Amino acid sequence: MEEKNNKSHILILPIPGQGHINPMVQFSKRLASKGVNKVTLVTIYSISKNMPKESGLINIESIPHDDESPPQNIDRMLEWFHLLVSKNLTKIVEKLSDSEYPVKVLVFDSMATWAIDLAHQLGLKGAAFFTQSCSLSAIYYHMDPETTRISFDGSDVSLPSLPLLAKEDLPSFIYDTDLYPALRGLIFSQNINFKKADWLFFNTFNALEKEVVDWIRPRYPIKTIGPTIPSMYLDKRLKEDKEYGLSLFKPNSETCMKWLDSREIGSVVYVSFGSFASLDEQQMEELALGLMTSNCYFLWVVRATEKNKLPEEFMSKSSEKGLIVNWCPQLDVLSHRAVGCFFTHCGWNSTLEALSLGVPMVTMPQWSDQPTNAKFISDVWQTGVRVKVGDSGVVNRDEIACSIREVMKEEKGAMLKENAIKWKKLAKEAVNEGGSSDKNIEEFVSNLP
Repeated sequence: MEEKNNKSHILILPIPGQGHINPMVQFSKRLASKGVNKVTLVTIYSISKNMPKESGLINIESIPHDDESPPQNIDRMLEWFHLLVSKNLTKIVEKLSDSEYPVKVLVFDSMATWAIDLAHQLGLKGAAFFTQSCSLSAIYYHMDPETTRISFDGSDVSLPSLPLLAKEDLPSFIYDTDLYPALRGLIFSQNINFKKADWLFFNTFNALEKEVVDWIRPRYPIKTIGPTIPSMYLDKRLKEDKEYGLSLFKPNSETCMKWLDSREIGSVVYVSFGSFASLDEQQMEELALGLMTSNCYFLWVVRATEKNKLPEEFMSKSSEKGLIVNWCPQLDVLSHRAVGCFFTHCGWNSTLEALSLGVPMVTMPQWSDQPTNAKFISDVWQTGVRVKVGDSGVVNRDEIACSIREVMKEEKGAMLKENAIKWKKLAKEAVNEGGSSDKNIEEFVSNLP
């Protein structure tokens, strides 16, 4: 723990989703460990009630709201959150500034682009926190429909500092303009942060995205500060930092770990599609049968809302080879010696966790940033294989089984594992003392107003 920086107080404002809150909570812990007097996470009541009032190094400030919970529809929720924060942020800043440490900086989720104007109106500095890769942000920057630097016509796309990208490698918002129009608008409006924000924080590390970081750095005030996973799995310098601050699902921890303990080293495929992605019934059936055909042990996270999509009698038929749970402690699972491969949707947090823990992947991206992450996993970082989607838009069972065997049992799998271990070392170096992310956080803290 470092000496306290004089009278500094930073507010952290994530949008209310587990995949956005957790990396920003982890960043908050790093700030506090670097000598920031006070770090306060501002979030809605329906989230804060599931978090400890004082989450170790950081404080929690709850925004009250009348509704039982925010709207389920993403577009409506984002609009609702914008109105709620706009109504309450001035009061929160005034309340917290009465204390010994007046608020100086607002670190806001890069998708809450309206927050930078609120911060500046309140006399605060504003820092945008991107919970996505630098490469993804570069794609949105170059292909913003408002500026139309480069438009998409269906052919391969060549962008500065990035590999050649086919349609299936691009984020879905580039070509799917009808799904969640408000969310799509916010995705591209993140580019406002490049012009207005005082700092741009990215949950990545220099070595992982060197070319694109080098392209952005001379142009904008970028700082890579990741990977933001609990210190116990990386540099172990934050002694109590063993888990994320929030889990909206209750994990079946004991069941998972006992089952893994009884398996041989590297013999289990861990399957999870995160807290949001949803497969249709046909794809669930193909995945289920593909797992069985692979003849590998598997631990599959199937959220309670998705269980009805499993084929009839699959639970009983698969009990010898597989364990199906509603949720599990992902970091503990990925770092377990029995896990040989992660079958993933490629959300950015899951991708960073697998890279940081040295686990090869089979990727089956669904939408948003996931196709781009899958491209980098297979072709740039070379730590995984990507399943091929059939003409019907479904990945069939044979393709699934074949891809799993390629990673778990064939020669290519050994090469992928070797690369995964290399990235694990580089991730740890980045956050360890004197590493690129560690230095970037220190530099930010030492220059606080």
